[in-house]
Parts: sequence; C-alpha cells; structure tokens
Amino acid sequence: MATTLHVTLAGNPNVGKSTLFNSMVSGKSRISNHPGITAESVDGFRDRDKDRLLVTDLPGTYSLHLDLPEAKLCRQHLDQDVEFAMLIIVIDAMGLRRNFQLFSELTQLEIPMAAVVTKSHEAQLRGYQIDLELLEEQLGIPVIGAAERSDVRSLEIDDLIDGARIPAQIPAQGQSIEQWGTDLLAKVSKPVHPEQARRRRLRDDRLDRLLIHPILGLTLFLVAMTLLFGSVFWIAQYPMEWIDALFGKLGVWISSRMDEGALRGLLVDGVIGGVSGTLVFLPQIVTLFFLVSLLEETGYMARAAFVADRWLRPFGLPGQAFVPLLSSHACAIPGILCSRLIPDRRDRLATILVAPFLSCSARLPVYILLVGILFPDRPIAAGAAFIGCYLLGAVAAVGTAGLVRRTLLPGRSLPMVLELPPYRIPSVKEALRIAFDRGMSFLTNAGTVILLICIALWWLSNYPSTPAGAEVTALRESAAMQSDPIEANSLLERARSLELRESAQASYAGRLGRWVEPVLAPVGADWQLSVAVLASFAAREVFVSSLNVMVGVGQDLEDPTSMARIRGSKRDDGSALLPPASAAGLLVFYVLAMQCLPTLAVTRKETGGLRWALLQLTWMTAVAWILGTATRSVMMAMGFSG
Repeated sequence: MATTLHVTLAGNPNVGKSTLFNSMVSGKSRISNHPGITAESVDGFRDRDKDRLLVTDLPGTYSLHLDLPEAKLCRQHLDQDVEFAMLIIVIDAMGLRRNFQLFSELTQLEIPMAAVVTKSHEAQLRGYQIDLELLEEQLGIPVIGAAERSDVRSLEIDDLIDGARIPAQIPAQGQSIEQWGTDLLAKVSKPVHPEQARRRRLRDDRLDRLLIHPILGLTLFLVAMTLLFGSVFWIAQYPMEWIDALFGKLGVWISSRMDEGALRGLLVDGVIGGVSGTLVFLPQIVTLFFLVSLLEETGYMARAAFVADRWLRPFGLPGQAFVPLLSSHACAIPGILCSRLIPDRRDRLATILVAPFLSCSARLPVYILLVGILFPDRPIAAGAAFIGCYLLGAVAAVGTAGLVRRTLLPGRSLPMVLELPPYRIPSVKEALRIAFDRGMSFLTNAGTVILLICIALWWLSNYPSTPAGAEVTALRESAAMQSDPIEANSLLERARSLELRESAQASYAGRLGRWVEPVLAPVGADWQLSVAVLASFAAREVFVSSLNVMVGVGQDLEDPTSMARIRGSKRDDGSALLPPASAAGLLVFYVLAMQCLPTLAVTRKETGGLRWALLQLTWMTAVAWILGTATRSVMMAMGFSG
C-alpha cells in the first residue's frame, strides 16, 4: 500500500504557486495577478510509483509573522503535528530580494526544502539574469527554474522532491536578513541586454502614466469595458443561435414522438425548455471570461486597481477592498470570503455588505436576455448597456459603503499597497483554460439547481388540474359545427391557447404569482415574471430558465426556441410580456437586488450574526425596487410601452 507524503508549496503572493500546483496535481486553481486573492489553502494529490503526494498550496504571504489571515493560515498549517516530506518555496526572479524574508523564516522549521524560480524570462527583459547554480549553492537546497508559465509543466518535480535537503538557518547569527539578501542578490544576478531593458522600462513608464492617470485611466477603462462587452454580444451571437435552435428542434422531435400528456410536458416544457434557457447563454459567459482573462494577463487589471483606489477611498473603503470587490464580479461568495484579508473589522464589514452589489456571473443570463430585448441586433448599444449595468452596481456599492462608513461603521481606512506586475503578452491557451473552467463551473454549480427548480416550477404551473372554462368549451363546440376546416382549426387553436392560459393562471404557480404581483408590478413584472423573480432567490441565473418554463407551459407559441418564447410571450391583457419599459425596470432591479440566498448565508457566517445579513437583504431589495420602479416610470414618460 502506497504511503502518503506531505508536500507544501509556499511563497510570496503572485509568484506562480498555483501554476506549479496545477502542474503537480492536474488541478484547476484560479491564477490571478492580484496579491491577496485568497486566504485559503488548496489540497491535491500526485501519484508516484511507490508513494502518493498530498500537495498543499498555501496562500501567498510575505512573512509568517504578519497579523493577516493568510500568514496565520500558513503558520497553522506548518505547525501541524505532521511529518512534512518537503517544502517547496516558489521564488519570483522579478523580485528576488523580497522573497528572502519568507525563505529565512522557513529555514527555521528544519523541513527538507527545494526552490522553484519563476519569471526568469521577465527578469531578463528587465535587464538581469539569475545564476541558478550559484543560487542553489548559496541557499543550500535544490533550485530549478521556470522561465515562463509553460515551462512549469516540464519541470522534473519528482527529482526535485527526491533531492530536497534541510537548509542551514539563514541568515547566520549576527547578520541581518536585509544585508544577507543584498549580498546574495549581488552574487547571483548579472546585467544582460542593458539597452533593451532601458527601452522596456521607458515603455512601461509611459504606459503607466497613461493607464494610472486618475481621469484618462478611468476613461480608458470604461472604453475598454464597453468594447469588451460589445464583443461578447457580437462573437457569441452565432453559437447562441445554434444552441437555441438545437434545443428547439429537440423539443419538436420529442413532441412528435410522444403522446400528449404529463411526461411529454415535463420533458419539453420543464426539462428542455428550462435548461435551454440557461445553456443558450453559455457562449457569452465563456467569451466574457476568455476576454477578461486575456486583459488580466497583460498586467492591466492591477493598474485598474490603483485607479479604483482613488475612487474608493472617498467612500470609506480601503484599497484592500478592491480584490474582494473585483472577485465579486465572478461571484459574491468568494468576494466576501476574500474580505478576510482586510485587517480592520469596520472595513471588512463594509466590504461584505456592498460586495453583492457588484454584478456577478450569475446575473449574466438575466442581463443578456433583458439587454437583448432592449437593443436587438445592436451589439455596440448592448455593450454600452452591459457596462452600464456593471457601473450601476459599482456606484450602488460605493454609495452604500460611504453611507455605512459614515453612520454604522465610522472611521478612517488603511492605506493600500499593491504590487504592479510587468506588462506581458497574454497566453491564449491559459485564457482558454480559464474560460473552459469557468464555463464548466457554471454548468456544474448551476445545472443541478436549475434542473430541480425547472421541474418543480413545471409541476407548480400544471397542477392542480382544472376543467376547461365556459369560453373554451364554447370555442370547441363552435369548431365542431364548422364546415370550413380552416376556420375550425383556427377556433381549436384559440381554444387551446385560452385553455393553457387559464390552466397556468389557476395553478399553484399562478396563484403565487398573483399574490406577489402587486409588489413587483411597479418594477414591470406581471404574475409570470413575479414567479420567475421568486424562483431566482435560489440562484439568480434561474430567472431565465424559470421564465422559459412559465411561458412554455402557459402559452402556445409556434417558435420553440427559448429566446423566441420569451420575446413572443404575452400577458393576460394581450400586451407583450417584456415591453421596453418593463425590461428596463427589471434590468435595474436585477442589477441591485439581493437575489441569492447562499450569499446571505455566507454574510451571516462571516459577520457573526443574522442582523448584518438582514440589513443587506432589506437595503438591497429596497434600493432595487425604488430605482427599478423609477426607471420604468421614466421610460413610460418618454413614450416607451410598459
């Protein structure tokens, strides 16, 4: 039976530990250019011939003795009563000197160690090269290099593990770590390509002056985001249509081969109709993450952090809040968990309260649907509206933070320190991997919930069964007496459509929707939309699938595709289900509303009580309802149908 050996990866933030970890265990850890992205460790396994490695990727920290969550977690892990097989320290050649503090502390543990030096190629572009053989001699442990990210996967990790040694305690007695580090850096580094390095520094400085400028930097960021989201609509348009058409044909195929009844209705309207309402947006979600990953890999997003810091600080948020808020654009839950890295409790609570205002990926299907209804076949306008959604959420977040920090949590925020990564050409392969991982995460995390809710909604929308009304009976009797088959079919179709509507209205879902409708009507929701809004409290992205089930059950539409279902659906009075004013009101509502019970649960856990979660729910719902109602009212005053 193979023995299990404990191997730990340690290093400063943003040195490439996650890349090394993924290559060792074939893991899927997220890689980011921002230090402090997480305060949690990640475990994985690597099987060898005679043993099995339990590999732990610790969060990045500059020192084990800092009073920060990531440093505390590292200390707790290394203080375990476990015999560590080895400790791999990942060293960044771009900032060799600052790595020595952590290395010195790790040598005190007397654990076999080895080192991996990353970003050697970028260091050469900056004008210096690390002599790895001399560095190995000076540190007293095996050292291997990975010039670029792709080199990590070809490293002889097993040889490195087998050759690990216990290093001497560094620095020696009577010598400071600063002096030791300075002397070592002078020994192991040598200048290369000085003129090329000078030109690169000048180029980077010019770019920084432009991108970090308080006004021009913000303007360029908004332009870049508008073009990015416009590209998302344009690039993903065709695969969306293919997926939508595929599910539509599948529904027609099943309908043609099954007798009418509950099972066919469940499969066509509940399962296919509901799931297609989410899968149709997968191309846009994957495209968005691909483009954002490319942008992040260039080193630009860290510059955006400095621009954002100038705008966050007047509202009482610290610079450390940028990473949790940025993470909340993927999902508010990891964003809230990242707030553990904020040292001041008041800053941390304020960040937790406002993080769900930032537009997460679960809102994307709702945005895509409603923006597509508002701006059909206009990708640039749709892209501008998309960035407007993100900006509205950001403005609501900082506005709420300013209010909270001046009333409930008064006090000054701590200054921000953030390392700027070098500019570099992004890896398309890595961006594709990240986009694929995020797409699969969206499917696996949301798929089960969506399917269960769609099945439940189909049942609620079909039961209890009700007899046909007098008008339906009269139409069928008239059709039976018609001698003209065309007129008879027309009457039968009218009877079927009316029967479907009456059945949906009398169902459990219809009753629930009519009970909630008076509250959500000012925002633009009828009873069908109200049911979808309630269902989306389990997960925001469920809104589109739920609505697709509702209109599929309650109406008889010729076009079976999910987008056409919703666009062509009618209300009880015969008007469009989503006219422009209502679509705009609901869009604003979804940008701002707290529509996620799991996020509320995490807020309760991280704040240590229910009152902050209830405050978050009440405040966000009130703001969403007021601004959603105002948006719809303004649109109707401008002459748009509502």
